[in-house]
Amino acid sequence: MAGFGNTQTQVQTQSQTQIQTLSPQQVLEARLLALSTLELEEHVRSELGDNPALEDGPADISAQDNEEPVQDDELQYGEEDYSGPSDSRDDWNDDDDDWYDRGQGSSGSAVADIPLAETRSFYDILYEQLREQDLTPRQMKIALYIIGSIDNDGILDKDLQAISDDLAFYHDTDASVDEIEQVLKVIQEFDPAGIGARNLQECLLIQIHRKPDSPSKQLQEKIISLMFDEFTHKRWDKISARLELTKEQTDAVIAELIKLNPRPGSSLGETVGHSRQHIVPDFLLDNYDGDIHFTLNNSNIPQLHVSREYSDMLENQIKEGTSSQKAAAVYIKSKLDSARGFIQALKQREQTMTRTMQAIIDLQRPFFQEGDETLLRPMILKDVAEKTGYDISTISRVTSGKYVQTSFGTLPLKAFFTDGVKADSGEEVSVKEIHRILREVTDAEDHDSPLTDEQLSDILSERGFKVARRTVAKYREQIGIPVARMRRN
Repeated sequence: MAGFGNTQTQVQTQSQTQIQTLSPQQVLEARLLALSTLELEEHVRSELGDNPALEDGPADISAQDNEEPVQDDELQYGEEDYSGPSDSRDDWNDDDDDWYDRGQGSSGSAVADIPLAETRSFYDILYEQLREQDLTPRQMKIALYIIGSIDNDGILDKDLQAISDDLAFYHDTDASVDEIEQVLKVIQEFDPAGIGARNLQECLLIQIHRKPDSPSKQLQEKIISLMFDEFTHKRWDKISARLELTKEQTDAVIAELIKLNPRPGSSLGETVGHSRQHIVPDFLLDNYDGDIHFTLNNSNIPQLHVSREYSDMLENQIKEGTSSQKAAAVYIKSKLDSARGFIQALKQREQTMTRTMQAIIDLQRPFFQEGDETLLRPMILKDVAEKTGYDISTISRVTSGKYVQTSFGTLPLKAFFTDGVKADSGEEVSVKEIHRILREVTDAEDHDSPLTDEQLSDILSERGFKVARRTVAKYREQIGIPVARMRRN
């Protein structure tokens, strides 16, 4: 009986779990959906070159396959002759949060009338420096993606793991975080100093490291590396005591630190940093007597159909029936299936893009009619997902890096997504209204004694918005307003 204590009983249990896997067609559709207009044009032309079963131009109506062209009129909105910019140069779309201050025209003027040909974009300047580097094609692809993720302040606003995931999913590039960081270090050597930093601390350290060696440089590095919190909160006495500095020495090193630029991208200038001439919009929108019409900007994207010659070739191989011809038939069929799948994915992209854009217009109609950012209503990805019936991840792909051309400016789709703030009246208004008030107040402040975040919070409260000091700091940073000490004359 004692031996029974050493026996082990094995119990088999059965459980049911549900695992969602994407089919190759769904993966293709997701990848195409994430591409901007310029990227899509390049991808379509690449597919045309790789797959002989795909042909450019309207389909031959007598073809037995009778494949429909990708440019399906049923998926178009607005006037057929409304065509947008035909710029096919390689470039990257900038994701500028400060979209409203980028230099928009009045509500009655068309964007095309604004002369911008003489200016270079923020990303042109970075690309010029990138071309001078000795990088492999793989490193160049990573570098281009990093540059596309740098905001107009010059800060990299994506963590490296997110970049690694995006490269793997959308660009078929399996890059480790370490590999991406090595490429990032190259970009961080670009001018102006601080470009590509991941936060303010790294931005300032990059600028300090470029200074000539000196005792002052060593002190600056110590303060930003080891006493960054004390520096940002202006605790000069603690800095002085820890580093055993005299008041004169402390004043001198702090004066040098304050000269550093927390927004290196802005040093490129308004015409360069905020230039719009290279942004190719994904949607073209206009108002006709109060009615809003839009269309996808597909003017440069090839019109695809399945090759009739390849379809006929498959039929002939099947009729012959020999083993060699059967092997050839398998290859031909795979190319035909791939061509049909690609065309279907493009059609699905058009449908998803147009339905999403229509939902955004419906939810933000007052803004699209007037062009006044204060009319933007609180809206998140979930709101658009519920209106369209798509997943939130699908809405995220549609809106990321996409732009719409309107009569009052070319704007990123993400500009229409904004949190809500509840006023004392009970009405929920867009954060853009808080942004407007912060700009108005800081523009009018005494620059010898700029307003602190606490004071800005009090002003907002007086205007009917109870916003905590930390939240004020977040909103202030979103629109590029430096902290009070940086705004002092």
